Amino acid sequence: MADAQSVEDIVPLGRLADWMDAQGLGTGPVRNPQLLAGGTQNILLRFQRAEKSGAREYVLRRPPRFLRKNSNDTMRREARVLKALAGSDVPHPGLIAACESEDVLGVAFYLMEPINGFNATVGLPPLHAGAPEIRRQMGFALMDGIAALSRIDPFAAGLEGFGKLDNYLERQASRWLSQLESYKELPGWPGFKGLPAVAPIVQWLEANRPSSFQPGIIHGDYHLANVLYSPDSAVLAAIVDWELCTLGDPLLDLAWVLAGWPDETEIAAGETSVKPWAGFPTADELVHHYSVRTGRDMLALDWYKVLACFKLGAILEGSHARAFSGKTPKDIGDRLHATTVRLFTRAHRLIGL
Repeated sequence: MADAQSVEDIVPLGRLADWMDAQGLGTGPVRNPQLLAGGTQNILLRFQRAEKSGAREYVLRRPPRFLRKNSNDTMRREARVLKALAGSDVPHPGLIAACESEDVLGVAFYLMEPINGFNATVGLPPLHAGAPEIRRQMGFALMDGIAALSRIDPFAAGLEGFGKLDNYLERQASRWLSQLESYKELPGWPGFKGLPAVAPIVQWLEANRPSSFQPGIIHGDYHLANVLYSPDSAVLAAIVDWELCTLGDPLLDLAWVLAGWPDETEIAAGETSVKPWAGFPTADELVHHYSVRTGRDMLALDWYKVLACFKLGAILEGSHARAFSGKTPKDIGDRLHATTVRLFTRAHRLIGL
């Protein structure tokens, strides 16, 4: 059990119980509160509350202690997405109830069903660690998750206005170039000279942009660390961490996976997010599986792969830039900078440099 005082500082349990009373969610005090590891900064609290049939378990999700400007809106958006996914074949945590007001706990929050699953990047259970064929199916299950998400009509699901679809593709290259350029305001960052050439990537993205796309829901940060697998099979128990979810082109979710998928050299060097790796499908096999499951046109996939490499690298380089002024630990900044270099180098290969 988590230390009562530390939990109380983060989630006032009495106020939570009073709010749950008003929602008809159990009776009596909140019991066995446990802070969970998960997400990057948002807080997860697992707990129980009495019901007639016995104790029911809940997971509360709220913003971090030190709020960012959009932290509460992020919670509201996450709850809206989980509500929209209810009853679908997308594996996700079931939404129980949401509190959009900040008056109850000082922040917006929501309650969801606990998930019986594991994060493969943390460690594999014996069943999965001991069977390459299980790991192969895990890779295909990763594709099944975003394939199911891509098939949902966002407007029929109640997500009208959830993202800006006008000029979506046209905005991408300039948006992430601006992100990179913003780091110049941070003292000490060496700028673009520490990176593989940026201009050719941006120019290629502008010159080769697809003329149209099929809109849908995108997770926004889809990879092996943001899914939970069933402990007794290779299927996904849930896709988690929906904070970057929006409307856009679902092919970017596919490309996001591919941007981080290890190539033969990285596999041989043991540079994989899951160990052991042997058995996982190749990137080409993932693409084929996704294509069959969705029927989406893959002709412009290289454009999305280059965009994913550029976007992810632009985001990660921010930690490197902040490390020069002590706002991020140097070892983390150096490690993420190396990843950015790898991503931009991969983009160069894709565009033929």
